Amino acid sequence: MDADVLFPRLVRAHTDDVWTTALRLTGNRPDAEDLVQEVFASAWTALSSWPPDRVDALRPRAWLVTITLNSWRNGLRTASRRPRTGPLLDHDAAVQPVDALDEAERLGSLVARLPEAYRAPIVLRHVVGLSYGEIAAALDCPPGTVKAQVSRGLALLRKELTWT
Repeated sequence: MDADVLFPRLVRAHTDDVWTTALRLTGNRPDAEDLVQEVFASAWTALSSWPPDRVDALRPRAWLVTITLNSWRNGLRTASRRPRTGPLLDHDAAVQPVDALDEAERLGSLVARLPEAYRAPIVLRHVVGLSYGEIAAALDCPPGTVKAQVSRGLALLRKELTWT
């Protein structure tokens, strides 16, 4: 199928999964928006250069989630090489009382604070709903490793939930 026809369908069908994955990985809307843009730009570049038989064999959901993960990791590596920036004055920082956060936002912020090794598997399994096999393919590791990472990540989340 032609990339000009396939790409709009791909965007319509999978934007929610890419958005949800990006939001939970980054932990904030502006970074998630940038990541989603980057993912679909990369997808368009790839699709427009692929032969039709490769496009036909594509598993788009897993492929887009893999692009999301790789783009997020690349962003983390790039950010780790740059100095951190922050507000100049304390009153510039947005403060939100804990009482105003609903349960989903609270859980989302806890997920965003998980170590990278646990955050991605948790998001892919319990937010996006991928199978362990799909996650293993996206993360390029064995399914047993994915199961262990999900289990350890959930244990960390439970521990945090009991402390707060």
